[in-house]
Amino acid sequence: MRRRTASGRRRTRTRSFSAHTHCRTRWPRSPIGKVGAADIEAFILRLRAKGLSSSTIRQIDTVLRQVLDTAVRDGLLGASPASKLKRPTVTSAEARALAPHEVDALLRAAEGTRYEHLLRVLAGTGLRRGEALALRWSEVDLTRRLVTVRGTLARTREGLEVQPPKTERSRRTIPVSTATAAVLSAVRASQDEARARSEGSWRESGLVFTTEFGGPIDPRNASRAMSTAAKNAGLHGVGIHTLRHTAASTMLEAGVPLRTVSEILGHASVQVTGDIYGHVSTEGARAAVDRLASSLGW
Repeated sequence: MRRRTASGRRRTRTRSFSAHTHCRTRWPRSPIGKVGAADIEAFILRLRAKGLSSSTIRQIDTVLRQVLDTAVRDGLLGASPASKLKRPTVTSAEARALAPHEVDALLRAAEGTRYEHLLRVLAGTGLRRGEALALRWSEVDLTRRLVTVRGTLARTREGLEVQPPKTERSRRTIPVSTATAAVLSAVRASQDEARARSEGSWRESGLVFTTEFGGPIDPRNASRAMSTAAKNAGLHGVGIHTLRHTAASTMLEAGVPLRTVSEILGHASVQVTGDIYGHVSTEGARAAVDRLASSLGW
């Protein structure tokens, strides 16, 4: 299978750093016939000691079980030692969301930087970091205020590459507010100016968010810019994904139906949205019981 790179060229598909990589680099070099349940448990403990997230460890466990099941199928093992063990659990942490004044402080801290417009679009749409960085002008309709998500920018062994979205439901067209459309218009104008003064060194990628010379932005640099802005704004425990959480929580507390929020976010299902954002703030809960009392005539 072939896919496009961030510059639009076609390239042979390569697997990004993933659970397969962890299995290859961290699994002890032992004959597969000698692998026992204790070896697998020790392997999982080492992964936890290295600070990997519970979801990543779960993915690694899935790959390992697939390998062992294949060995059983091919007659190399009589039974998979993993079948005797429980799957690693995934610990779900409540998503952090910013209050409106915190979002304002964060965006003011990013003013004048190359990443100001990116952070504003993330805050105003709930897009994933990679989705925004993979966005092309051909997927933006400023007249109708629509944005179509068709890919996500990720770093692979061959560099920055536009990959398929996280799930099929991640392929979506979403409306944007007048304010976000204005931000995108400003990005286009700024990009046109940069192209004009580049003296032929501009790299035409078609991307909305680019480096100084038109190339794709490394997702890690975007995250660093977010961390810097958060620090300057006096915010702690805030990452670039916080803007997505904030967009979702803000829409839900404003009364936007869960299904609509799920479609905007591109979640695999409404249940995923509910599991992550099923909580409400104290203010939201207070408003709900006040409306209840009012309806009862109290």
